[in-house]
Amino acid sequence: MAAIEPLKARKRPIARLGVFVISHSLIVSVICCIAAILALLLLPVLAKNTYISENALMPGSANTMLSSEEVSEADRFMKDVNALSLESVDAGIKIAKLIAQYMADLGAEVCYHKFHHQQNQFNPLHFFSIPDPVVVQRNISCLSFGVNTVGVIRAPRGDGKEAIVLVTPYNSSGMDAAEASSLGIGYSIFSLLSQVTWLAKDIIWLAADSRFGVYAPVAAWLKDYHTPLFSGLGQVNAEVCHESNDLLKLNDAMVSNRNISNIFTRSGTMAAALVIKVVDRHDEADKDTLSIFAEASNGQMPNLDLINIVNYLAVHRQGLRVKVEKFFSLLDSKFLNLVGETVELLGKVAKSLNPNWRFGIPVAEYVEGTATLASSLFNQALGVPTGPHGAFRDYQVDAITLEISPKGSLKNKDQRIDFLMRGGRLVEAVVRSVNNLLEKFHQSFFLYLLTSPSKFVSVGIYMIAFALLIAPLPIVAASLYSDANRRDSSLRNEGSSQPHVFADEPTPTLKSWRWLHAAKSVFIIHFWGSLVTLLPHFISKMPNGTPTSSLIIWLSLCTLSLFLLYMISGSPFSHATASQPQEWAVLKSVTVSAAFIGLCLMSVINFATAEIGALLIVPMCLVAYPLKLDLQDWSFRALIRAACNLTLVLISFPPATFYLFKGGIEGFKSVNAGDFWNWLETLWAWNSATYLYIGMVHLPCWVSCVNILLHPC
Repeated sequence: MAAIEPLKARKRPIARLGVFVISHSLIVSVICCIAAILALLLLPVLAKNTYISENALMPGSANTMLSSEEVSEADRFMKDVNALSLESVDAGIKIAKLIAQYMADLGAEVCYHKFHHQQNQFNPLHFFSIPDPVVVQRNISCLSFGVNTVGVIRAPRGDGKEAIVLVTPYNSSGMDAAEASSLGIGYSIFSLLSQVTWLAKDIIWLAADSRFGVYAPVAAWLKDYHTPLFSGLGQVNAEVCHESNDLLKLNDAMVSNRNISNIFTRSGTMAAALVIKVVDRHDEADKDTLSIFAEASNGQMPNLDLINIVNYLAVHRQGLRVKVEKFFSLLDSKFLNLVGETVELLGKVAKSLNPNWRFGIPVAEYVEGTATLASSLFNQALGVPTGPHGAFRDYQVDAITLEISPKGSLKNKDQRIDFLMRGGRLVEAVVRSVNNLLEKFHQSFFLYLLTSPSKFVSVGIYMIAFALLIAPLPIVAASLYSDANRRDSSLRNEGSSQPHVFADEPTPTLKSWRWLHAAKSVFIIHFWGSLVTLLPHFISKMPNGTPTSSLIIWLSLCTLSLFLLYMISGSPFSHATASQPQEWAVLKSVTVSAAFIGLCLMSVINFATAEIGALLIVPMCLVAYPLKLDLQDWSFRALIRAACNLTLVLISFPPATFYLFKGGIEGFKSVNAGDFWNWLETLWAWNSATYLYIGMVHLPCWVSCVNILLHPC
């Protein structure tokens, strides 16, 4: 029998490994957190060059067909649009009519799309879903309506089941030369594609009336495109609205042209969409500049192949300088420069040991890559679209915004013609590549972070940092639970040996009400977080409210509601007696478990939000320790731990985090007290999941950690 015992012990190596990890949770937590920070800092080094995954795209395989004839016609079209934009009366309707006439002359099917401007409003029941259609009242002003112009070219080699969308937003109430150039590029491409014979997908040109913003007209058109529309353009309450009379006349004037209709025109499934915007920044540069915006709602990104073909064609075919958004304030960071120098030095050492080891990048490339990656991570975590392309991602259509800036002045005809030629040929080549696809984009990545237009970090790389960050949470929770259970057992053993001390009262066990009380306390706090998430909906309806006053009211109501819940259900401190000295450990175990579950759930919805949230929550949860015990100890280690706890609690408080971040990026002089409330309004107006995360995960975990710090032990 003695020989059999060792064999039985060797049958469970995984269990022994688990016990070893749990018993050394402090060392494991420190190692995992340090490794996670290093993994984040090394992401620019681990970035890979972009490549075309879908061979059918074949970017640049054919010569561009856009000629000077189409560009000259587009320039004439721009002049006509600019002339109409100078008219202050009914300029918007006349511009829409002019665009429709030019589209019809090319043989396209044209229709007008009337949409009603609606303000984004917080609705807690509509998160992750498309808002319900707005009921337009009869007495609403005609000034709240906009008119899009839509042209459709039917593909000679297609069956009408697929389409490519081109969007050119313009402000009908005050157009400038840059917006006219956007329309010019759209018209030059539309003119060319109406003549080619190789089209296999329909082409939809949406001239979006952006008087209410660039997002609203695109979102309204997409909603009507994917849902039945039974009303015509002329039903606008013609008795009280002068503009609606013009719309009626517009339909009557065009009824003789069979290509123009007041019935909504559709095509097939959208394969891709390009939003074309021209921005005249008046910068003296040696090349035209192309900025790519790809982030959509809740961290959604288009297929990376779409960005890759645009970047390849812009750089290698049209000679444009391609940029993606970055945090310019990080470019002067001394810390990042120091890290970059260290990485560069390590790369040189590795190369000297083995020439095949390619590790390390130049300092300037590392710093710029980090600034770009931070911007990409932040925009995805924010959950707010960076352009009208975000409306397409709500319908699972791959779309990006191409913001083109000319190197010269648009008033110079030669420079304007050259700019239209470059921009038009770029869009033509992208359309030609997408036209080659036999199916939707699926080969490349949908989860990625950009470090430059030609480098990316896939989800398989940047999720390592997140996994390392949250890995200590279940380990620490199990360690605290087992430690409290062991101490509780020792207390019961002492009680059995001294019956005169505990004879008159029952001995509590961890497996009964002690664990349930901690779970109840954490549950109440998370329930309070759900209530807090709903409060801004009612506060925003208060008349004459300023952002600062709304923020003060929200914080006051949060504090008052938490106090009332404690009064009704009982404070988490109410059962902390001398007979249960480890009550705070049980509370921390449940808090850490709740944080782990919340971060894992958030990573499914928006990975970037979970990544940033873990950087704030995990250290606070791991270090949390009652201040009373630290002050009683009065050792150097205890004082350091208490200082770290107070610092982490201050930094992790959502308003403080926001002000510190904005001050670090834009400067503290630009920070106002009401900025946090304005930011919250932006999040809930766009139905960002980050808003739910703040109210239902981050803030409750913060309150639970404060409870641990203030625990009477």
